[in-house]
Amino acid sequence: MLYAYPGDGINGLVAAFGRADDQPQFIQTRHEEMAAFAATGYAKFSGRVGVCMATSGPGAIHLLNGLYDAKLDHVPVVAIVGQTARSTVGGAYQQEVDLKSLFKDVASDYLVEVNVAAQLPNALDRAIRTAMTRRAPTAIIIPSDVQEEPYEAPGHEFKHVPSSEPNDSAPVLQADETAVRGAADIINAGDRVAILIGQGARTAAAQVQRVADITGAGVAKALLGKDVLSDELPYVTGAIGLLGTRPSYQLMRDCDTLLIVGSNFPYSQFLPKYDAARAVQIDIDGSAIGMRYPTELNIVADAASALDTLIPLLKEKHDRSWRTTVENNVSDWWETLERQSMLSATRQSHAHRVGTVPAVAAQRHRHRRLRIVDQLVRQVSSVHRRRPWFGIGHVGHDGVRRSLRNRRQVRPPRPSGDCAGRRWRDADERHGRVTDHQTLQPTVEGPAIDRLRIPQQRSQPGHLGTARDGRCTQIRTLAITSGCVIR
Repeated sequence: MLYAYPGDGINGLVAAFGRADDQPQFIQTRHEEMAAFAATGYAKFSGRVGVCMATSGPGAIHLLNGLYDAKLDHVPVVAIVGQTARSTVGGAYQQEVDLKSLFKDVASDYLVEVNVAAQLPNALDRAIRTAMTRRAPTAIIIPSDVQEEPYEAPGHEFKHVPSSEPNDSAPVLQADETAVRGAADIINAGDRVAILIGQGARTAAAQVQRVADITGAGVAKALLGKDVLSDELPYVTGAIGLLGTRPSYQLMRDCDTLLIVGSNFPYSQFLPKYDAARAVQIDIDGSAIGMRYPTELNIVADAASALDTLIPLLKEKHDRSWRTTVENNVSDWWETLERQSMLSATRQSHAHRVGTVPAVAAQRHRHRRLRIVDQLVRQVSSVHRRRPWFGIGHVGHDGVRRSLRNRRQVRPPRPSGDCAGRRWRDADERHGRVTDHQTLQPTVEGPAIDRLRIPQQRSQPGHLGTARDGRCTQIRTLAITSGCVIR
């Protein structure tokens, strides 16, 4: 599956996709920047490598925003970009840009220009495997004249480099047993344990819950870890930081032991005061560990594997006063939001002016939450009306995947009313009959996306869509991720 916007510099590649009978699937977006965001969103939600393609010069430049989103959120994406013909390079030719200099930062893990056809299999192979292994964007530059050359596979000869089938199995980084025993000693010695989770804990949700149950800990969530645990769990305090909740603040303020799992949360001022808590961090990326808080012990390992080793060493805390305090704080918080959402418009306006929780947003989110379709894939820009979602948003046991553009914090360009050419199916047409909207295959498996549609009337970007079955009456099209971002 590839997201692209055609252009002269990739005519050869686009024609090849046409001859390939849509295998792999070619999805045309409305803008190169959307192609990069779509590939990033596909990688975030599918767990596979996202691929985007754009022409040379300005097309390649437009990819940068989406690729930086992938780089800073540690998402595997491969960018394929065209280039002017080799005979014109260095001649100030039309749309000639030094693409290696352009991509040398965002695709620093692997960046190569293909100059002969036999070079392509290994270059593409390495770009995909490097993106998967390092969870980072990579880029391949293919001049337009190389695209028109007949394909020649690398031979079994000198100065030829072969490739192999993409049948890799995901590695599991095991934790050092001595380090795990040290972590258990620190956690067992604490009376008020707090856990902070990020996206790295997504595969270890069950283990995090087990640790919280044994230790009586409360669990706060960084933005990318918002969907790891349900907010319906009484000890989950919700988001932390600038858009965080009051119980998360209280959890970090009062704890004496902190366990950080799969998070690179940047705002240390929202963590316990230095020397106020003993801290342990578990992360699969050693370069990101111990950066945000003076941790006493660090474990570089897969989160699920490390916690599986840690759990048998933990001692259950029979004094549950700390857990009771956390749960009471969480309960008070949701009761406060419920009362705020029921205020009159006048009192809501006053509450907003005096700096309390934004009640209008709370009420809007409360009613939207009641109508949201099952298993809907959601993505929210962290700079676009984000507080209802991350500050007070409620995540339940609904199997919904949620994400956002976290560190990059940019808005992609707005699509037109039909949401970047996305196929939207009518809620009642479940037997292969599609609407008359511009069609492209859906890019995320699941029934929810396919049941939505944009209304017949074409209006301004961001128009509200409605589903005929009444379960989703306020789905706002925001931008593009896996073909479309929905919120």
